Amino acid sequence: MKKKMLSFILIPFLLFYSLPIGAVEKEERKWQDETFYFIMIDRFNNSDFNNDFKVNMDDPKSYHGGDFQGIIDQLDYIKDMGFTAIWLTPVFDNAEKGYHGYWINDFYNTEEHFGTIEKFKELVKEAHNRDIKIVLDFVVNHVSPEHEWLTDSEKKDWFHENKEILNWEDQDELNNGWIYGLPDLNTENPEVSNYLLEAAKWWITETDIDGYRLDTVRHVPVEFWETFSKEVKSVKDDFYLLGEVWDNDPNYIAQYDKAGIDGFVDYPLNEHLRTAFAKPDQSLYWLYTTWDRNKTIYEEPYLMGTFMDNHDTPRFTRDTVQNNEHPGPRWKLALTYLYTTPGIPIVYYGSEIALDGGEDPDNRRQMDFRTDKELVDYISQIGAARQTLPSLTRGTFEFLYEEKGMAVYKREYEGETTVVAINNTSKTQTVTITEGLEKDKELRGVLSDEIVRGKGQEYTLVLDRNQAQIYILGQKTGLNIPYILIMAAVYVAFIIFIYLLWKRSKRKKLPNQ
Repeated sequence: MKKKMLSFILIPFLLFYSLPIGAVEKEERKWQDETFYFIMIDRFNNSDFNNDFKVNMDDPKSYHGGDFQGIIDQLDYIKDMGFTAIWLTPVFDNAEKGYHGYWINDFYNTEEHFGTIEKFKELVKEAHNRDIKIVLDFVVNHVSPEHEWLTDSEKKDWFHENKEILNWEDQDELNNGWIYGLPDLNTENPEVSNYLLEAAKWWITETDIDGYRLDTVRHVPVEFWETFSKEVKSVKDDFYLLGEVWDNDPNYIAQYDKAGIDGFVDYPLNEHLRTAFAKPDQSLYWLYTTWDRNKTIYEEPYLMGTFMDNHDTPRFTRDTVQNNEHPGPRWKLALTYLYTTPGIPIVYYGSEIALDGGEDPDNRRQMDFRTDKELVDYISQIGAARQTLPSLTRGTFEFLYEEKGMAVYKREYEGETTVVAINNTSKTQTVTITEGLEKDKELRGVLSDEIVRGKGQEYTLVLDRNQAQIYILGQKTGLNIPYILIMAAVYVAFIIFIYLLWKRSKRKKLPNQ
């Protein structure tokens, strides 16, 4: 009873002090406000054992049993970490051992290992009930080597000639060549184009998904993407298209941006991110210059997808291990950067437990939900900060300090100023910021109860090695006399109320006189 009363009395104080200083009122949600959790369906969670046929957990190239029901069962887990959108690998019917989803046999049916289309609709509905969006991987470049169209004499012109890509600088070869022996669809053929467009629109109307992640974008002519973008966006308002152009030249990627694709998985940035955070004492300043470049090249730079790794690259954990570093602190710093800089963070399943893995298919290991939750808790913290503070998703981006991995930068949006400090060095760092912040204010820590009070224009930050902090800039706090008096009156009234209840109950217990 005493503990419950104490908790009740403390609630007003907790609520009062948990409110961010200067936080602006939340506006209508935009795609740049999202945080993606990327799931390879087969490797995430197995909850429906009725579809476990030809499953071999010992074979990294076989089905392992993950399904739609498994994702439904973990939606609360995903939401509690602060994720607001889920990107799924393709759900379509695939060839044997097409566990990854990219060897499509039927664009209008789900893969039977994953579940029925009714179960997929349930997944979308349950996600939407939790305010989570669903983005589905869609492939237009190729189909399965076993697809029935290959033996249909009337569909010979549905495919390009079977030729390997020899010159990866030749755009014609990229558009027409067969990648890894996969039959390359001739999207210049109106029949093929119409089929793919109708299938893409059908999934939107039939299942109410919120976006597509577009596979192998640079292997399909730009003209097709112009048509595709217009057609699918006509079906549902604010439908998001995330393209995969695996190239390190932003100017090359930008041609597809102009075709109507909203954002891209940012491979040019990814290469630098992995270098910066795989070990300490690496400069972070050029990450800021990358943002300056993105602003000038892309129409909507805030819609770029930022990531540390995915199903096509070795796990970031592998980078840290190879550098003899503990992956936990490395992941915390890297994710703090992703969550607090412009772009949409995309976190590959298993990153929250620092899952290891080398080249494909080793980077697609089974998820384990029975591991240490320290990193999960940290992701939940920074996820909450990203959802609460609009400056982290919409604000300007300016470096205030950087030296050999110790970085301080600020985000500003409609009166809200957030300051982020990342100590990506091997020593405790003390940094005094003398420019860029309003004088005589206060920086209040979001990840811990830390307050840095400005002395004029100066703010001195102290961070241990491998640590990060998010601050909100606001007025200096002190004793709030009116608030204390009001709360004192509330508590006195509450104590009197409890006393009267106690007296009343005591009278009822007395024997009749």
